[in-house]
Amino acid sequence: MENIQNPEMINIDGKAVSLHDFIQQYRQLSEDVDTLKKVDSKAKRKFEEEHSLKPFQAELIRLQNYLEDQHKRMIIVFEGRDAAGKGGTIRRVTRYMNEKHYRVVALGRPTEEQRTQWYYQRYVAQFPHAGEMVLFDRSWYNRAMVERVFGFCSEKEYQDFMRGVVGFERDLVRQGTILVKLYFSVTKEEQARRFESRKTDPLKQWKLSEVDLQAQDRWDEFTDVKYEMLKRTHTIDAPWTVVRSDNKFLARLNAIKVILKAAPYERLNPDLDFTVDSEVVVSGSRELELMEEQRIRGGKFTG
Repeated sequence: MENIQNPEMINIDGKAVSLHDFIQQYRQLSEDVDTLKKVDSKAKRKFEEEHSLKPFQAELIRLQNYLEDQHKRMIIVFEGRDAAGKGGTIRRVTRYMNEKHYRVVALGRPTEEQRTQWYYQRYVAQFPHAGEMVLFDRSWYNRAMVERVFGFCSEKEYQDFMRGVVGFERDLVRQGTILVKLYFSVTKEEQARRFESRKTDPLKQWKLSEVDLQAQDRWDEFTDVKYEMLKRTHTIDAPWTVVRSDNKFLARLNAIKVILKAAPYERLNPDLDFTVDSEVVVSGSRELELMEEQRIRGGKFTG
């Protein structure tokens, strides 16, 4: 590279290029390199995270074998706000499992006929048989959360549900069903960030619903019904486990650990660390204590 007659021009491989254009191209290339480094670093981190889940996903297969051998039924309820990470966790839980022995159930709005039936009827129709696991991506707790906030049920229907669900779940457990209730708790800021990602990413836009668009505006209402739900339905027979899900990987890993610890199967790898992270997983009773502390300090619930 050497200067030619015009001091503002330089010669690169026999081609005259303005100094200004050269500097701009250099800056753009530097930005591109930095972007690629970030993308590569993010891809590497995601790969390592997914790889670290595999030993626990292998344990889930072992858990499936236990359910089949012992003719046990297992139900896992995934609840929480929109964009809290329920779907992503379900995909990691089921990724390597035997498809013959599990089902993911995500029911849509009830039909007119179903509206005339016993509320639990369409959920009970999806319950597992012996040796099977069913994962509910939202469950009968729709009545305690979404239906309550948006007025999709009457006050009487809501109160009937809240009075009856404890006995309903007690019967399930007494008759041998392993019931795991997970509530995914995301912060308002992280939920907003995920919604924005859904708006701009064509691969995620299908996830954005009318209910999603109102979730931020109704944040406090959802928080109030969350508190009421935990207070009235967290029981010894069917306790809630709250999973902090701002960090998707930690939420997925710890949710899997909770599921694995729910059944006395013989572990494939007893040397694995099955201890849950206390910063990520809290009991329903502890979450209630934390929410009550928030209300005392600030006058209202915030989480």
